[in-house]
Amino acid sequence: MKKIRWGILGCGKIARKFASDLRLVQSAELIAIGAREKSSLETFSKDFPVPHRHTSYESLVENTELDVIYIATPHPFHYEHALLCLKNKKAVLCEKAFAMNMRQANEMIVFAKAQNTFIMEALWTKFLPHYQLMKKMIAEGKIGSIQSVIAQFGFKPTPPVAPRLFDPTLGGGSLLDIGVYPVFLALDLLGRPDSIEANMTTASTGVDDQCAIQFHYNTGKHAQLFSSLTSDLATGADIAGDAGRIRLTHRFHGPTTNLEFYTGIVDTRQAVEFESAKGNGYEYEAQHVTDCLLQRLVESPVMKHSDTLLLMETLDRIRDKAGIKYPSDRK
Repeated sequence: MKKIRWGILGCGKIARKFASDLRLVQSAELIAIGAREKSSLETFSKDFPVPHRHTSYESLVENTELDVIYIATPHPFHYEHALLCLKNKKAVLCEKAFAMNMRQANEMIVFAKAQNTFIMEALWTKFLPHYQLMKKMIAEGKIGSIQSVIAQFGFKPTPPVAPRLFDPTLGGGSLLDIGVYPVFLALDLLGRPDSIEANMTTASTGVDDQCAIQFHYNTGKHAQLFSSLTSDLATGADIAGDAGRIRLTHRFHGPTTNLEFYTGIVDTRQAVEFESAKGNGYEYEAQHVTDCLLQRLVESPVMKHSDTLLLMETLDRIRDKAGIKYPSDRK
């Protein structure tokens, strides 16, 4: 059976989790890693031995044995690194946020199409079992017509705080790092908002350490979204319809073993349980990309290019309303 050969660009914390989960993916194997710091490469390869270790991203993307590369660098570098992969006809799974702005995202996708090469944003939530079940329940009319989405994501970083979280040159702030998840959820369930309100509280570096967002729809539907790097929040989500409500419990964006379903009064709560992820949760998106490449697809039917473009456009609209600016916006 043909195997899809993976490479990982960047050797940070999230790359380690992804590499671990890739072992659970059928028809996939990790054969190459790339990092600019030799020490990072050596540390990573001790836990994840691979035949190819590259000390530059250029040599990684030029590896003729690779089929696809997972980009695990901070989001200000996604544009540069994705184009580098695509120039060498390497399929791309790019971590969120996909890019710094809509302009970059559009260029990445246009170039992927010109190269006839696969690219997908790594929004792992969309592929997790609890999220798939939620979408199925909504499609079956379990909660009726959705009227509102309320979602929050927040944590207080523990020392030593990663500098990237508050560095504007590295796309720091709550919105692009964690606020992307509540925004994605609202867009996936309600679509593009007709109007947006957004406000931030400003960190000493000028980025947002909190961001409060409201989506308004001409149909009367609403979304209330919040992200924070100043306090630990429940990181949950409520999807309310005119016939019931679904509650995604703590860490709604990641693997979980249950969701809550309410009909009528609160006392009708039902806990829906299912098997937990075998890994960190990244195996589901990795399996999807592997399957897409085995089918020679150049676009995911689940996380479409249009989904990514809508998300990036909406993040730009939020930043414009809240006054969140980055150096990359001027380029």
